[in-house]
Amino acid sequence: MKITLAQLNPLVGDIQGNTQRLLTEWERCNKEGSDLLITPEMYLCGYPPRDLLERNNFVDQMEVAIQHLRHESRRFSRCGLLVGTAVRDHKIPGKGLINAAILIYEGNILHIQGKSLLPTYDVFDERRYFDPAVHPQTVAFKGLRLGISICEDAWNADEFWKGKLPYDTDPIAILAQQEAELLINMSASPFHRGKDTLRLKLLQWHARRHQIPFVWVNQVGGNDELLFDGNSLFIDEQGRVVQALPAFAEHIETIDTSQRDSEQKYPSMEEIESVYEALLMGIRDYLRKNGFSRAVLGLSGGIDSAVTAVLACRALGPANVLGITMPSPFSSPGSVTDSRELARNLGMAFKIIPIEPLYNCYLQALERDFAGLDRDITEENIQARIRGNILMAYSNKFGYLLLSTGNKSEMAVGYCTLYGDMSGGLSVLADVPKTMVYELAEYINRHEIVIPPQITSKPPSAELSYNQFDQDTLPPYPVLDSILDLFLEKNLSSQDIIKLGYPADTVNWVVQALRRSEYKRRQAAPGLKVTSKAFGIGRRMPIAARYTL
Repeated sequence: MKITLAQLNPLVGDIQGNTQRLLTEWERCNKEGSDLLITPEMYLCGYPPRDLLERNNFVDQMEVAIQHLRHESRRFSRCGLLVGTAVRDHKIPGKGLINAAILIYEGNILHIQGKSLLPTYDVFDERRYFDPAVHPQTVAFKGLRLGISICEDAWNADEFWKGKLPYDTDPIAILAQQEAELLINMSASPFHRGKDTLRLKLLQWHARRHQIPFVWVNQVGGNDELLFDGNSLFIDEQGRVVQALPAFAEHIETIDTSQRDSEQKYPSMEEIESVYEALLMGIRDYLRKNGFSRAVLGLSGGIDSAVTAVLACRALGPANVLGITMPSPFSSPGSVTDSRELARNLGMAFKIIPIEPLYNCYLQALERDFAGLDRDITEENIQARIRGNILMAYSNKFGYLLLSTGNKSEMAVGYCTLYGDMSGGLSVLADVPKTMVYELAEYINRHEIVIPPQITSKPPSAELSYNQFDQDTLPPYPVLDSILDLFLEKNLSSQDIIKLGYPADTVNWVVQALRRSEYKRRQAAPGLKVTSKAFGIGRRMPIAARYTL
């Protein structure tokens, strides 16, 4: 059977647009002799639609689209369609809505397969919207028995959970027991560093275990914080990769399931390259899908703003990016000269707007009420907020999206200013630890010097007071990032981390700073998710609380 894997980038909510795109590809596949076109999970509305699913008229639109596709299928005598959507099923007690794969051919709906396993961890909240399918069933199509599953249905595997299975059923095993001849999984599996390798091993394990070839079709593109990397696959019954679609790009590929003589090397990226490509895609899609074409950011002469500028220029084109440096009385000469050199290297527009006159106006306005009090973080933050106001003015006046440049390490412990450097429509590095920012800079400079060496070598500083350096306030970044990784991604307690040899006072300070800064992160711009545990959508912590972890 010839099967077309449609690794597509849908716009969430745009049922009409997504449907029209699908019809265009379906018509082409039919002409080219494909037997079946397969989309990612929930393709018709894009994933994740979140609370749009609670609107009856939104679900109505999907059901109308399915009937339209069924009607149009009469034009395609050769090619069937397996499409991801949400449909009502009142035979199942509960919410009456299922996450479904629908097989359409020659004017008929041949099969509806609901998703059995509904994840509720990290970024997922599917039981909020859906009921689980009772039992997966195979379906015969063009002489081949298909075992169709959806995303999480493939993840309940002994090999990967080491006896701690999150579900009491294995849909893939059930489909194999029903003598499926081809396993198909339609996914919207979000990216994080290293996940592509894990998914490959998972799918290979299923194929080898059941001796059944496996087709896996994943969504691609950025939808708010979530990034989908594609990497769709066709794996033979021995677990060999027969076809691998590219990462971070739409791609439509037709495979012949009967021709499995050649094994393809899986095109695995280095982790830092995958993070780089994910961020490019995330910036590009976030602006495009929100109606922006240009971005503005503050250039401080530091590594965070430099890396953000490179990513923005490569995602949008340098002609669509404006960098503004805003020196204060405490700025080093390099904050201007290094920023100018970076902008020249990138070919982006560059402006210098000194903030000292505005800063002095603020101090004069507050002089009477602040009389007799020492200068402290208040005066430091005024500078950051002046810069945020200037950047937002350019955003408002000229239609730029403001990119926030703070990294995950700073966001974690609150080393950032609300309504200052946290201002923005998108926080590009919000899930990138400081040590990884340096890795990105090294990757960017791998073949040519784009980021000036003096930017990557200077000690990090907010430059909000004289001789100020990050390490005066924070632990060394390698230590800080290691503690954050153990606490956030590995879920270790403070005491567990201390037992690993980290200084108790440092660990306790980091964990307390992390807790105290929750209110800041709640007000931050959306951040692109590239690790297994990001702030924002996947981490739900209380603000007004007292606890020990």
